[in-house]
Order: sequence, then C-alpha cells, then structure tokens
Amino acid sequence: MNDRTSRRLELAPVQAHGSHRNIGLALGRWGAEACHRHLIHSDAWAQVAACRSRPEIPRMRALLRHAFPWIEDELAGLAEGLELPLDDVFLWNCRGDLWALAPDGCTTVLAPQRLSHNEDGDPGFAGFCGLAEVRPDGAPAFASFVYPGSLPGHTFAVNAAGLAMTVNNIRARQAAAGLPRMALTRALLAVKSADEAVSVLQAHPRMGAFHLGLGQAGATQTWSVEFSQLAVSVHPVTHTSAVHANHALHDAQAELPQIITDSSAHRQSRGEALLAQGAQALAILSDTGDAAEPILRQSPSDTDQENTLATADIDLSGTTARWAVYAPGAATPHHRFEGLHRLT
Repeated sequence: MNDRTSRRLELAPVQAHGSHRNIGLALGRWGAEACHRHLIHSDAWAQVAACRSRPEIPRMRALLRHAFPWIEDELAGLAEGLELPLDDVFLWNCRGDLWALAPDGCTTVLAPQRLSHNEDGDPGFAGFCGLAEVRPDGAPAFASFVYPGSLPGHTFAVNAAGLAMTVNNIRARQAAAGLPRMALTRALLAVKSADEAVSVLQAHPRMGAFHLGLGQAGATQTWSVEFSQLAVSVHPVTHTSAVHANHALHDAQAELPQIITDSSAHRQSRGEALLAQGAQALAILSDTGDAAEPILRQSPSDTDQENTLATADIDLSGTTARWAVYAPGAATPHHRFEGLHRLT
C-alpha cells in the first residue's frame, strides 16, 4: 500500500440537533479541548483579539442581531460550550472581516456538476477538526467540515435540500461595517437553492469577502460566487471547469482592495495550467509540482501558515449529492455520503 493510499484522516463525527442554542452548545463542547489547548494560545487568536476596540464591531453585532438572531443564539451556545467569553467567540468568528491575514486558505475546482475542494487551514488543528451532522429545528439538516471554535458553513457542506457549498478565503481590506462573512455563509446552509443563497447575499450589507462554489443536486451547472462590500458576482460554470484559489478574480471585484499572497497566486496559476492540460480535479488538488507554493499544502513552513486538512469531492450529477472526503493527497476516500446518509 503506497503512502497516498494509506494516509489517514482524523475527522471526529459531531452530532448537533435541536435549537440553535443547543447546536452551538454541542459544537462548543466538542471543540473546547482543542480551543483551550491550541487556539487561544495562537498568534491568530491574539491578532483577532487586538481588534476588539474596532469601531465597526458594535454595528456588526447589531446587524447580525437584526438579520439572523438565530445565528446570534448559535454563537451564544458555542461560547457557552467552549467556556469562553461570547465577545471573544464573536470576534473569532469575524476574523477574516477584521484581519486580512487570518489563516484560512483553500483551493476549489468547479465543474458543471461537480465541486472539488482542498480545505486549507491552521495546521495546529490537524487531527482536531470534525464532520458535523447538524439537524436544526425548522431548517434543513446539513453536514459540514467544522473547525473547533467556529460556526459551520465556511468550509465545505451539503444540506438536505441538495445544496452544496465550498468556501475560499478572500483577503479583503475593509472600510465599513457589514454582516460578518461567516454569519452569511452559516445562513446559506438554511436555504434550499443556489438562487436563494445568492439572494441572501445580495439582501444584506457585507463586511468581509469570500468565494463560494455553489451547486445543486440535479442541476446542469454550478456557480462561482464572489461576495464583498463591493458586489455579489455570479459566474455560472456550464461547460468548462474552473479553478479558484483564495483571492477575488471576477471583474465585478476589480476595485476590491485585497491581499494576494504568493501561495494563492501560485496555486491559481498552477491550477489553471493543469486544467488546461486536461488534469482531473483530484489530481489538481493533490499537486505538488510547484515546490515553493504547492496546491497540496503540507509544509510546516507554509508561507501563509496553512496546511491542507482535508479534500472534498462533491458529485451533483444525480438527484442526490454524492460526495467523499479524503485525507490530503490520498487516493481513496475515508468518508462517503449520499445526501446526508453516511455510507462509510
């Protein structure tokens, strides 16, 4: 058995059901040990905590309370379960809105009926992340990769309505308060279609920026969506595949002040070159041909201080999403789902 096949993936199964407060509480209790062991001692936590006096923060909280009080409830439960102050947990879930260099990366390959995604994040969480199966009262159930201390919805996820989503960081420099980007993507897990997801983004002021891969089981296309304070831009992926690293590419975002790191620029260029050569999505996501800034990121000296923690491959060609989760660079999946039903 070669190394690519034998690599293991340690993702804890996480169950969270009921009210949004109870969902947050369950996620908090699950992630508390990792947060107290690693997160609150990290440079990233200190960088975000240093933003607590920013004048935009009260406005961000007021906007969240008005638009999505149920997400505020989820954050309150998360803080209780983590045994951390709610103010600190709120700030951490606004990290990319407040700090452009927050350690959230990722690469996505979008095809007309498929989304494939490398989840890149803080390597200190390797072995401490989870696959959450969440069943909220009065909203679609969903399954999502989750980080300790964070709301679901800013990684990769599939919900019971057949909506699939992948999320890439955009390191935008912000000026005015809006809804936190992780609150917006959490809200999208409660909708039933890609059109509805885009409508939610358009209906609210936005603080931070993200790229989303959106797909719907049975649809003939997927959608590349970038949102920022400037715009919500939507590019249908109908015939040829596309690659997206973690910086804005759409023309509508041309005036967006952003940071494009060397890693993101190289991954974008290398991914496009491989796609032009006919490479398949999983081959692109496991590529290390650019030795300095590879797409598959496993170096302890990664220039953005991020590593690939998991890879998702979501097939949307049928009436139900069929998807698999791989260890970084592995040839065979460790978890397989049909809709929300776990096969392995």
